[in-house]
Amino acid sequence: MQRHIGAVSLLVRDYDEAIAYYTDKLGFVLLEDTALDGGKRWVRIAPHGSNETSLLLARAANERQTAQVGDQMGGRVGFFLHTDDFRRDHAAMSARGVKFVEQPRQEAYGTVAVFEDLYGNRWDLLEMKP
Repeated sequence: MQRHIGAVSLLVRDYDEAIAYYTDKLGFVLLEDTALDGGKRWVRIAPHGSNETSLLLARAANERQTAQVGDQMGGRVGFFLHTDDFRRDHAAMSARGVKFVEQPRQEAYGTVAVFEDLYGNRWDLLEMKP
C-alpha cells in the first residue's frame, strides 16, 4: 500500500489575497481554483515541482476560524518549505518582501531560517544536509 499526505488545510482571510501572496512572494503554483456552493472555493497551491503535497487554502467561515488565521500552530513553526538551494531562495524571497524573522543559521540537519507568511504563520525555509 502506498500512502501520502495529499493536502494540508491552511486558514486564510481571503482566497485571492492568499493566492497572490503564495504565488507572487513564495513562487508557488496555483494547482486548482474551483468554485463551490455558498461562495466557497477549492483552492490548492504548491511549490513549483511539488508532486504529492499541496496546501488547501480554506477561507475562514466563522469567528472561531477567523481568530485562528495566522496562528494555527500557536506561534510555532508549522510549515517547512524545503529547497535545494537555500541561498538562492532566501535571496529571492527577501527581494520579493517575504518577512524573515531571523538570520539564516546552520543546524545539524541543514541550513534554515524562519519566515512569516502574510498572516503571521511561521515557516522554515530549509535546505537539508545530504
